[in-house]
Amino acid sequence: MRELFAEIRVEKLWMHIPWRLASEAKHLFASKNWTEEGLKKAIKDEYDILSEILRMAWDAGTKVHYPFQGSRIGPFTVLSPSKRHYLHLLPQFDKTPDPDKEAIERAGFWLIQATNDALGKALEAAASDTQSWIEETWHEEHLRDGACTSASNESSVVLYANIADGGRFLLTGDAGVCALSWAVEYAKANSFPLRSFSFVQVPHHGSRSNVGPAILNELIGPVRPEGTRTFTAFVSAPVDDSSHPRKMVLNAFIRRGGGVHATQGSKRVHRGGFASKKGYGAIEAIGLSPLVEEYD
Repeated sequence: MRELFAEIRVEKLWMHIPWRLASEAKHLFASKNWTEEGLKKAIKDEYDILSEILRMAWDAGTKVHYPFQGSRIGPFTVLSPSKRHYLHLLPQFDKTPDPDKEAIERAGFWLIQATNDALGKALEAAASDTQSWIEETWHEEHLRDGACTSASNESSVVLYANIADGGRFLLTGDAGVCALSWAVEYAKANSFPLRSFSFVQVPHHGSRSNVGPAILNELIGPVRPEGTRTFTAFVSAPVDDSSHPRKMVLNAFIRRGGGVHATQGSKRVHRGGFASKKGYGAIEAIGLSPLVEEYD
């Protein structure tokens, strides 16, 4: 972002700013002794990178907007989160003060808490050395419903675009089942066609904590006849991560018509109908894996 602001004129920045929204969620924190300024400072101190980005935006005269449900960003529409969703997720973030669980439960937004991100990654890394495997076929899927991820992941912006000649695009960030379900609800309520995308981003590096068969059926469609390919799916994952992307997640997208491609240290470009870029060539999609990781 530093380089971006230094090199080009940025007219608008779309970003959630936790501490500037905290006053509207003050009643959803466990301690009722917070002042608005005290809560704002406590949260801001935990988000130094976001603070720096915001300062750069203000210094550059950039207009800052919150990307909440229904917002239009160029050809994209924000499907999730709504402001109400975000305010109830905010106290459940790892970096914010303790939440008022009862108040959030009454509103219907309490998440079954996922393992702390840092601890979860450490456990996954340790388990990867002793990973058990199980067979899968096109018609036999082991991915389970009931996946759970962090509140901060569920606050990820889900974007939808319907471009006449370029097709339909779905960008998911780190969204989990809750965020994707909210996205589906909003899309249906506003007559946005689902299950017919040309490009889909696989959520959160292909983690099985973010998707399940039911939400994928709603979003991208049911399992299709073997060998069917109707859209392109990209998954962003580091080259040296043994637990991302999960093979069973990639298989789930492949079964539903996805031609899946993983970054893993290489550059990937989806042309979307445009001419090929100089120096780039076609790549083969990932095939269905006959062995996938068993659940712990």
